[in-house]
Formats: sequence, C-alpha cells, structure tokens
Amino acid sequence: MPDIHHAQLDWDEHGQPLSRSYGDVYFSRVSGLEETRHVFLSHNHFKERCQALPAGGRLVIGETGFGTGLNFLCAWQAFAEHAPSDARLHFVSVEKFPLAVTDLQRALALWPELSSYASELLAQYRAIHPGFQRLLLDGGRVVLTLMIGDVLECLPQLDAHIDAWFLDGFAPAKNPEMWSDALFAELARLSAPGASLATFTSAGFVRRGLIAAGFAMQRVKGFGRKREMLAGTFQGSPTAAGVPWFDRPPQHRGERHAVVVGAGLAGCATAASLAARGWRVTLLERHDEPAREASGNPQGVLYLKLSAHGTALSRLIVAGFGHTRRLLERLQRGQDWDACGVLQLAFNPRESERQAKLAAAFPADLLQPLNQEQAEALAGVALNSGGLFYPDAGWVHPPALCRLLAAHPSIELRPYHQALKLSRIEDGWRVDGAEGVLAEAPVLVLACAAEVQRLLPQTQLPLKRIRGQISRLPANPASAALHTVLCAEGYVAPPREQEHTLGASFDFHSQDLELSTAEHVGNLQLLREISEDLANRLNASALDPVTLQGRAAFRCTTPDYLPLSGPVADAAAFSGHYAVLARDARQVPDRPCPWLPGLYVNSGHGSRGLITAPLSGELIAAWLDDEPLPLPRPVAEACHPNRFILRRLIRGE
Repeated sequence: MPDIHHAQLDWDEHGQPLSRSYGDVYFSRVSGLEETRHVFLSHNHFKERCQALPAGGRLVIGETGFGTGLNFLCAWQAFAEHAPSDARLHFVSVEKFPLAVTDLQRALALWPELSSYASELLAQYRAIHPGFQRLLLDGGRVVLTLMIGDVLECLPQLDAHIDAWFLDGFAPAKNPEMWSDALFAELARLSAPGASLATFTSAGFVRRGLIAAGFAMQRVKGFGRKREMLAGTFQGSPTAAGVPWFDRPPQHRGERHAVVVGAGLAGCATAASLAARGWRVTLLERHDEPAREASGNPQGVLYLKLSAHGTALSRLIVAGFGHTRRLLERLQRGQDWDACGVLQLAFNPRESERQAKLAAAFPADLLQPLNQEQAEALAGVALNSGGLFYPDAGWVHPPALCRLLAAHPSIELRPYHQALKLSRIEDGWRVDGAEGVLAEAPVLVLACAAEVQRLLPQTQLPLKRIRGQISRLPANPASAALHTVLCAEGYVAPPREQEHTLGASFDFHSQDLELSTAEHVGNLQLLREISEDLANRLNASALDPVTLQGRAAFRCTTPDYLPLSGPVADAAAFSGHYAVLARDARQVPDRPCPWLPGLYVNSGHGSRGLITAPLSGELIAAWLDDEPLPLPRPVAEACHPNRFILRRLIRGE
C-alpha cells in the first residue's frame, strides 16, 4: 500500500490554505471560484456539454490534484444547473496528500455559495484511505472516485474513458515529478475520442509533452494576473485495451431492465447501483423478504483482514470498507449500525508479528496499534493482550442495510420467487420457477451465493458453501461495559437490542442449518479466548448451549477468497477461442471474449460481504454502463469470474 499522509497546510492572513510540502497555493488568491470557472469549466466548454447531454447521458471528468475539492464542487454546481435531471456526472480525481476533514471543512467555508454541495461532500468524506475510494452524492447522480496515492501510480490502474481533463496539480516548478511524459501518456490512454483538456500552466515543456501524446494544444488567456494558460483536445487514437478475456463486454444499448436473483446484501447492492443509473430492476427472492440467509444475522462486523503486501484482496477490502462505511451514514446509528470501532486482538506471537507489519504499512486513521492497557481502556473489559484498533469500523445490522439498498422506487422486489432455471431468449434472459416464468430481461445478475453453481453449471465457477453459526447472548449491565467489537478467532459485539452477537463457527462439511449445540459450545470457548472477563460478565458458564438462541447460515466463498464480480463468458467457447494458452500462457490471441450477453455474477464474498458486496454492485454497474471502474483495474481483474476459466485452460484441466 502507498505511504499516505494528510496534506500539511499553512493558512495565510486571508484564511486561504497553502501546501507546506510544495510551498504553493491551492487556488488563486484573487478568486478561487472564478479561477476554476475560467480555467477548467470555460475551457472545457462544461456548460455547453452539460446542456447537450441526452436524457440519461453521462459526463466523465478526470482531474489531477483534488486538493480542497473546489474544482469538483464547481463542476457539480454547473452540472446541477445545466444538465438533464436524469444525467449523471462522474468525477475521477487523484490526490497524493488528501486534506484532513477538519482542514477540508475550513477550506470549503471560504465559498458560501457552494455550501449545499460542500456539506454533502463533507458528510461523505470519511474513510478516505489509500487506493480507490468511491463517494455517491446527490442520490447517486454524482459519483466521485478519489484515487489516493501518487498520480503516476494511480492513473495506470484506472479503467475509464475521460471526456474532459482538469490538469490541476501544483505548479510544474513546485511539483516537477507530476508534470512528465509518463503523465501525458496516461492522459492520452484514458481519453475518450475528442476529450478536452485545460490547465492553468502555460509551460512550454507541458504544451510540447501534451502535443507529443496526441493532444492539440494552444495557449489562451489565463486568469487574473496570469497571462496565458493551456487548453486543447485529444486527437489521438484510443489505446488498445488489455487481454481480451478481461475486456469490457459490449455496452448494453437496449431496454434498461435487469433481473437480479437473490435479495441478500450482494443482490440488494447490485439492484441499488443499477437503479441509481436509471435501470428498472426486478429483484427475485425465494424467501418472504430480503436478508433471510447469510445477510440476516443481527450484527455483522466490518472486519478488515488486511495484508501488508498490497494484495488484490487487501486493496479490495480497503476500498470496500470505505464505500460501505459511507453508505452506513444513511442508517440509524445505534439501532442499525454503530461506529464503535473494531479491536483485533494480538492473541498469539504470530498474530502480533502480523499486526506490527500492518501498523507500519497503513495510516493511523485506518488502524492503530494498542498495548494491553490501552486496549482494555478502550474496550471496557479486561483482555489478555493489545491489538490493532480500527476506529472507523464497527457493527452493522445487515437486514437494515439490505432494506435501505432495496428501497429505490425503480426496484421491484418479488418475494417467494425461487429461480430454478435460466434460459437465453432472443432479447435477453428468462428465469423460470416451479410454476413457470418468473421474469424476463435483457440483463441478468446472479447474486444468489452458491446457487449460482446450480443455475450455471456449465461455467464451473468454484463456489463453496461454509456453514457458520452465531450465538445470541443476553446482555446485562455488566456486559454493557463492552464498548467496541472484539475479534480474535471469533468476534463479540457490544449489545444491540439487549443482545450480544458472538461467533461465528466455520463448518466446511455440514449442509444442515439446524442450530448445533456443539457449535454454541465452540462459540462460548471463543468468547473465553477473547476475554475471560467478558465471559464472566455474561455468566457464560451458566448458559445452557442446548437452549441458547442463535442463527446458522451458509457463507459462500472461492478458492482464492476473492469474490466473483463481473460479466460471465461462455466457458466452452472460451476454451476454443483461447486454446493456445494451454500451450503458451504468454500468448494474447486477438479474439474478443465470447461473453454470455447480459449475464453477470456477484457472489463468493465469504465472511467479508459487508465490505466487498456493496462495492461489487458498483463494479457490475460500471461494467454494464461502460463507466469508470470503482477499483484499480488489476483488482477488478482479480475479482473477474473469467479468472477461473482461464486458470483451468492454462493448467490443461
């Protein structure tokens, strides 16, 4: 993971911020607002482009240097005033040193006319950690993707087609590392045909570098005392994509109607992401209401099992945690969720060593190492060790999140609709149940955990069911002293509705969902290993495992513990198209992937569904609508369903 620090600011006598690291201003001392409107909005013809958008249209802005967010807020304001009501704005910005929320609040207070936009941004500006962070604003009509890291590390991982560029890093003399041929090449790679570009600088080497990269650039009148600036358009050709089996499927052009099978967290999140983009969604659920299976526990934990080595899974978890954490702001705190923090205990030497590496790899606002005394003071109960504390994490009532996501007026929930068979029809897909057709639509998303295997046996997606059982422990005044979630081999949460959730067991063999006395016993042993003091406060020794209340469900996971999130190929045709890979895996055949048109999967989230499923819904919507991906391209590929077909082919299986 990149080494991320918040911006170090000084404030001048007019209350304007200056970067201590770069010795430069964030915006013109004359008028930051008018500078943005002149340089970036006017010279990218922003108003005219908003007015020209068709119904349901989209505009994608790319920016180098998010800074105080002034450019974003000005673009959002102009978009709100001039674009069709159902159009969408995607704003993708990279920032190496993000402002702390208190500094951002102070800076944005300089522009009262943007206060309504600034307040919504500030409400979502949390869990801004390394990597890609997606913020949904204005009911999802405005999407902000922040890439937190160095521009020359982030942009090569971005998959997007940018319509207009705001080139706004600190001045070339102050920040020469950014203004480079490598940057200009990435701008060209990501540009849609005819993309526009504007920047405050008029430096000759910048103009020449952009021209060499394929932009037609000219010097135009600058803002205020600055005599000249640069503006232009991209006249180069689109750069070839990567390997065809991870390319984007052809964009859907027909009726915007999708069927989503499964109303757990993955299905509700996918339905919400599609509905926010103007899709009509039919959500099929075999039970009486959403979240009746693995998403139905009374308390789920935002559990961040990270790696210090920047693995795809670790990067997905950091991005997914931020996305979910921002969604939770829409729920009732205390009843539906609580940001009480999560404490991962260093319960043995190996775990202690792992945590030390994590503490060195991640910023303190994501995780903090605590000694035993500090951990006990924070938890409110006696512990055997310290650990890592995640201050922005906590517990969630997953059914409440599912209900929130499924509440969009464009989503029709159909309970008691169990999908038994899929058929390809002329205009899309048909889903049949026991009594005939359940739904038909051009697009079908399977978000039904391991049931995906039964509905799509020909794809051989390697999903595995793992039984898990939680125990529900009655709270009392003594146990209510627990102030944060505690995790070791299991977890226990502070009380919700006078109950603690304790769990969860892992059983790789049982296919039975009846409550197990043995697993209650195992959970109570996990509790003692977490905190003997808490076990005593809960009178654990007096609890009868035979009568103890609980809940069992099946998690669904994959062999590499990454979810399946994306479009699905025809496995048989795939093997034929790319047979050469069985002899030489380095080959890249020039043949498009044989997609199953309009078919997508969102499954395999294991015990991390609260963190990975909602962002996977955004990922599927981005694949479908040809939008900027909410994850680095290598991470999106690591979650792609085609990865397993590819591996089997290469191994000759």
